Amino acid sequence: MKNALVAMAVAVALAGCGTTQSSSDYSIMTGGRSPNANVERMAAAAARYPLGSQQNPIRVNMPPGERAYLGRLRCTDGAAPTFERQGNGGIGAFGSIVDIYAVVCANGEPRQSTIWMDMYHPQHNETAAPPGFTIVAQ
Repeated sequence: MKNALVAMAVAVALAGCGTTQSSSDYSIMTGGRSPNANVERMAAAAARYPLGSQQNPIRVNMPPGERAYLGRLRCTDGAAPTFERQGNGGIGAFGSIVDIYAVVCANGEPRQSTIWMDMYHPQHNETAAPPGFTIVAQ
């Protein structure tokens, strides 16, 4: 009986711990800015730099998004470049880890490029190409 009472008291005490964060709590923590507003503010600052650079990584959705985006790039000869992930480049302009890709155009230009990508943007669909490349529609 005593164990049952203790268990019941613990259950009642823990019931109040399962709270969810309200939007007003989030607003207080971020100074009234939404997460999307923060990303858009960072994107505006990054836009001063070339797309695909360290300071303005291409925003995609996870590794499949990286490969899909790179697969849509075209060199000056119209051919798709080859690409290989070189590793991560630490924290990027959007506050998350970025990946670095070596991109090579066999017969076109740019012959060799380094493209930086940030794969933590599931809602973003990049339609622009880095300097020297064009991009085909999805």
